Amino acid sequence: MPGPLCVVTGAGGALGPVVVREFAAAGFAVRALGRTPLDRSTFPDGVELGVADILDLPALRAGLARADTVVHMAALLHVINPAPSLAGEYQRINVDGTQNVMRVATEMGVRRVVLTSTIAVYGYRSGGVLDEETIPIPSTMYAASKLEAERVALAVASADGRSLATILRLGAVYGASVKGNYRRLVLALSRGLFVGVGDGKNRRTLVHERDAARAAVIASKHPEAAGRIFNVTDGEFHTVREIVDAISRTIGRRTHTLFVPAAPARLAAGIIESGFRAVRHQAPVNRATIDKFTEDVAVDGSRIQHELGFIPALDLAAGWAETIAEMRRDGDL
Repeated sequence: MPGPLCVVTGAGGALGPVVVREFAAAGFAVRALGRTPLDRSTFPDGVELGVADILDLPALRAGLARADTVVHMAALLHVINPAPSLAGEYQRINVDGTQNVMRVATEMGVRRVVLTSTIAVYGYRSGGVLDEETIPIPSTMYAASKLEAERVALAVASADGRSLATILRLGAVYGASVKGNYRRLVLALSRGLFVGVGDGKNRRTLVHERDAARAAVIASKHPEAAGRIFNVTDGEFHTVREIVDAISRTIGRRTHTLFVPAAPARLAAGIIESGFRAVRHQAPVNRATIDKFTEDVAVDGSRIQHELGFIPALDLAAGWAETIAEMRRDGDL
């Protein structure tokens, strides 16, 4: 017999299919929801597919019917240098959408809502280690909207008076399914086109996509997870150089990557940015790009390990070995 029903919103996103597979493997019946029809080939046999915009309450009620657990992943993601007009979209999708999910989950008697958030809520800070007790100071529209979504979710109580939600602040998620900066980094290194900025000693906090999905399964089941916030990481901090070297070794490239000083790189990026702005085009690189590459992000992920028993399965070497092997199998590398 199938187990309790887990509904995953935003299942068509990069991480969505990975989360769906982990819940199915854990014995849940799974319903995957997308704002538009989902690709059946992306999901395991037996997974129910549905369409529900989180801003459409009737569709959301149908999508969450009979659910025991909801993993809420539907969101407008980070955009570099977003136009001011996007502020309203972030509020509408990430905050109001979360409010809708919590409202319908309460109506439907859902036992647990796991909201995937981000360590970006802590803001850009250099030096030190951040944990769940650190006061968030979000630096982007996206991060600010996710922090507000967390507050919305945690404010909703279940029938027993406890919070209905658990918040997972994910480190930078990487893996074969994930698009964005780390995929571009792999491709650049594989083609010998990567040049680093700064000394490469600034830290990053990562988690492999499969570990992020496993954390969601654990948080959905653990009785002590309700009302709690957990950072989800691979349990370590990695310098940019260590990440670049780990990828380079896995793809068979030399590890002596060129790094250029940050100050002249930022100056050059500013000149490029100004030139493209003069002709009303978006620059391929700008000062924000340089700042993002050189920021120091060290976030402690020990709470979920100690309190919920989550143990990351993939360290840096194993995670990149699996990622690159899958990219090669898929023809992406």
